[in-house]
Amino acid sequence: MKQRDDWHLTERVMHEQGRGDPFAAAIRGTRMPMVITDPRQDDNPIVFVNEAFQKLCGYDVEEIVGRNCRFLQGPDTAPEALEKIRDALHAEEAISIDLLNYKKDGSTFWNALYISPVRGEDGSLQFFFASQLDVSDRIDAQKQIAEQKAAVEEQVRARTADLQSALEEKTILLHEVDHRVKNNLTMIGSLLRLQSRSLGDPQLQRTLENMLERIDALAIVHRRLYQSEDISKFDIGQFASNLAADVLGTSGRSNIVLESDVESVIIPSSKASATGLILNELITNCVKHAFADGRPGTLSLAVKEADGLITISLRDDGPGFDVNVSNNTSIGQSLVRRLSRQIKADTQWHSDASGTHVSVIFPTNAT
Repeated sequence: MKQRDDWHLTERVMHEQGRGDPFAAAIRGTRMPMVITDPRQDDNPIVFVNEAFQKLCGYDVEEIVGRNCRFLQGPDTAPEALEKIRDALHAEEAISIDLLNYKKDGSTFWNALYISPVRGEDGSLQFFFASQLDVSDRIDAQKQIAEQKAAVEEQVRARTADLQSALEEKTILLHEVDHRVKNNLTMIGSLLRLQSRSLGDPQLQRTLENMLERIDALAIVHRRLYQSEDISKFDIGQFASNLAADVLGTSGRSNIVLESDVESVIIPSSKASATGLILNELITNCVKHAFADGRPGTLSLAVKEADGLITISLRDDGPGFDVNVSNNTSIGQSLVRRLSRQIKADTQWHSDASGTHVSVIFPTNAT
């Protein structure tokens, strides 16, 4: 009971003269706004308020004592925050929360409110102690930061949308270019095939047919680029597998078995044409030379990526040939060497009586 009397004595404590309860004097004299409410009275009224609180809200002590703290609330005070405070008071628990309050002159301030129950010796609730702190500057700064963040995010979204739109336009344009290149190559191939029928020289006709195969390979590359969603990348693994099957199908050689061990290997689209021509040259050479005169056999194709290197491997079980002699006479190998330099690849030829093995190795990230 004595503790309750001490709270009520705080208005009469003359702390400046060093008299009265020292705890009450400290509360009364601190710069921290503080109030004490009595939940045992109807509507939990304020029974003590210090001078700092009066300065904070602009009310005199006579206008405060006896009233519930809700008189500081206004139209923009968040109902959710008030609900949390009511729940804490009902549960007799402490709570810390930022709350928009109103001063006597109608102006607002953000109140960092802390409420704590005060219990008697028997554990029963005696009072609620509440401290306040004007944190309007902090809340305003946080609001400005949030607004600036939202503005930046909106600018980023708008810029991203612009870039996406530009990329889509570029993609459409490049797809159209690839589509037209493919159509032009197909038309050129058709015209050359018509012309080849009138040639009487078998050697010239074979030369023209070889050129047509290279044109067809380029047309296939541009067709795949046209169909790709990502204009910057090209799946050489999938292309190699399909090209080998197409070449064998076109040759009509059902006695050649294709064994594929191909991964999805992505290369820059800038390397697509050169790499596609290399593959076409290697595959068609196998069909024409390793399996000449209807000879049956097995053609093994592998495309792998490991340790930063891409390896395209083609192996046949043909009779083999003299690599050194062929290097000086074969147009196909000369073309492969030139194209290999273009994509910074190391092309290795191994041939003996058991067959020929060609490996094209180049860095994954080479430009």
